[in-house]
Amino acid sequence: MKRYIAFILFFCIQGIYAQVEFKAIPERTTLGINETMKLEFTMNEDGDNFNPPSFKGFNVSGPIQSFNYLWVNKKQTYNKVYTYFLTPTSRGTFTIGQATIEIKNKVYKTIPFKVTVTAAVGNGMAVNPNAPNSKQMQKALGNVQLVAEVSNPNPYINEPVNVVYKLYVKVGTGVRAWDKADNPQYPDFWSQVEDVPKNQQSVQQGMFKGEIHNYVVLRRAVLYPQKSGKIELDPMTASLALEIPTGRVDRFGNDAFTVENRMVSTGNTVVNVKALPEQGRPANFSGAVGSFTFKATPSKTTLSNGESLKLEVSVSGKGNMKLFRLPKPSAPKELEIFDPEHSENIAVPLSGMEGNMADSYTIVPHKKGKFAIQGLSFSWFDPKLKTYRTMAYDNIVVDVLSVPAGGVSPAESASGSGKGAPEAREPFRTIAGSTSLKAIGSSGFLGSVLFWVLLALPFLLVPVIIFARKKKEAYDGDVKGNRVRETNKLAKKYLAEAKKHLGDKEPFYRHLEKALHNFLKAKLDIETAEMSRQNVRELLLSRNADSDTVNDFMKIMDNCEFARYAPSTSTAMQQDYDNAVAVVTALEKQM
Repeated sequence: MKRYIAFILFFCIQGIYAQVEFKAIPERTTLGINETMKLEFTMNEDGDNFNPPSFKGFNVSGPIQSFNYLWVNKKQTYNKVYTYFLTPTSRGTFTIGQATIEIKNKVYKTIPFKVTVTAAVGNGMAVNPNAPNSKQMQKALGNVQLVAEVSNPNPYINEPVNVVYKLYVKVGTGVRAWDKADNPQYPDFWSQVEDVPKNQQSVQQGMFKGEIHNYVVLRRAVLYPQKSGKIELDPMTASLALEIPTGRVDRFGNDAFTVENRMVSTGNTVVNVKALPEQGRPANFSGAVGSFTFKATPSKTTLSNGESLKLEVSVSGKGNMKLFRLPKPSAPKELEIFDPEHSENIAVPLSGMEGNMADSYTIVPHKKGKFAIQGLSFSWFDPKLKTYRTMAYDNIVVDVLSVPAGGVSPAESASGSGKGAPEAREPFRTIAGSTSLKAIGSSGFLGSVLFWVLLALPFLLVPVIIFARKKKEAYDGDVKGNRVRETNKLAKKYLAEAKKHLGDKEPFYRHLEKALHNFLKAKLDIETAEMSRQNVRELLLSRNADSDTVNDFMKIMDNCEFARYAPSTSTAMQQDYDNAVAVVTALEKQM
């Protein structure tokens, strides 16, 4: 008997000292922007009112709830787990805050922790085997490729490299939405980048790895490498709302899908940059690479009576136009060279920079005689010919026939270089020669214009009040019109409520569905019981609605219905909301 009492007391003491544990267990705290992390919230006692933390900076899948009982050394243990799968939306360091749960009327909290999100790792195709529909997801992801197509992987320094970022999707794979999540930077390149706006990303079709794919262009970039060696381009990452087949069919007999947010990446792209050859490099080479034409053209070479000349030094062609300087002229002190006026007309298409640029110098003589402007030359490296080229001009001889007396030319005076007579100043003037004063007077209110206006105003308002009252009575008596106006108001109200709940599936689709129902009530004068698909379709078409618009409207109604049985994403909700607004607007105009 004593033995049993001791046994019972032992378990009672264990129960007294047993502690409730509630903690967050991340799979890891550092991951690439294209990776997925598993996060578990575990507890050793059953609880209620579980509240997860804010997952700002992540797309979230879950929770998956599981629990089990274990017997270890004749001791029962309980374990309950809420599992989430987190996919980052941007780089940075994010804090996962406290989760809370109520166990035995007491609230327990987890300890916050930080997660560091780095650049993409690999190509982003890895799938957590514990994630729901992992096999179907792996298959769908295998049909999606984000590719950085490099025109020239082995350029010389300052030779243009064209990079086009394309998202390829195999025909038959469903992608509801996509967007750039992490744009690459190009620290070792001079770059010209064009991010294609979402509304200009037209879907095209082409071959990829021997199979037909649909694709969109997300970004174009022209890069000019600034150093030699192997340079690794940062990966681009894109977020996808990917349709994953569940293997089931919906109530209409169509294949059922679940929508998952995933990140895909281009992976690492290496450009092997070759140094410019040392052999044959001209002394005046300033870094120009491409194919160019050089000119040094004076406006005149004979000057008299204080005239000046213009010397234009220009380069035109195709190459790294913005990355080198034009040669500067040199002349004896008798010819003063002023700072140039720079002009350029350079375009940067995908093939690289092309156009022309020029420096225009004003040259003013200070002495009579013949003087030489030293000959100008320009050298560049031609990557196609793999050799240096040079264009040179002989000395330009300027014949100065005469200069103004004192050696100061009109050009100098105009530019402010010479000394001239001081500018004449206007003498002091008085503000005004005479004044005009008016006596301050006042007039009484009685008999004024304001007096007569206020007196007549009540009589003028009488017909306005009578007219407004009749309009109010007619408005109140229009029962049908008031009902239409009320349903219209409700449709707008519920549409606004749906917009407020974007990202929260259940209230969003509930309000969106109510908005569409009230729109139908207002426009078709029907009740909820009459809203069968066939009846709504026939009534809309009978009111001159376009058949394509009607089909779009019915599809949105179906999406609201399907959302009750399948998960949805913020991207899909935003798309459904935008489509609903567009379709309702179109039906308003057509009907």
